[in-house]
Amino acid sequence: MTNQIIIDEIREEEKEQVRNLLVESYQQYEHSYKNPESWKMYLENIKASVDNPNVDKILVARSNQDILGSLQLFQSSEEAYAKPELEIFSPIVRLLGVHPHARGRGVAQELLKASISYAKDLGATSLYLHSSDRMDKAIRLYEWLGFKRDQTKEFQNQEILVKCFRFDL
Repeated sequence: MTNQIIIDEIREEEKEQVRNLLVESYQQYEHSYKNPESWKMYLENIKASVDNPNVDKILVARSNQDILGSLQLFQSSEEAYAKPELEIFSPIVRLLGVHPHARGRGVAQELLKASISYAKDLGATSLYLHSSDRMDKAIRLYEWLGFKRDQTKEFQNQEILVKCFRFDL
């Protein structure tokens, strides 16, 4: 029997653990970066994200004392990406990460369900997230949960098309 997954807000003393979890979670994408410097900068940005003053909320998934996953929630595209031109004024999920040893246990689903509840509580009409083709398994999960592609809110990040997915509430 698996232990129950509890979703809660991050505690100050958990920030370093969440930084490490994000690095381990995203490590699988290193091979898709042609330039090692770009990969190094991506990892540094991921680590720094835990202290981003624009983040509205960081959720963590816990089982007993272990943090299995996390995600970040922002109130707009300006706060999430410094891209006001996307004109997203609803919550946005960023940096959803699940520790490799915790995958397949429903951690990402629980984090996303909590994000949907959070967006509903705010009175939002949609919840957004962005991803790229290199994260194909994650995209399948988003679509399975009911997120739909919204090409009007997509953007380029160097050579990568950052695809937008929207969950209508």
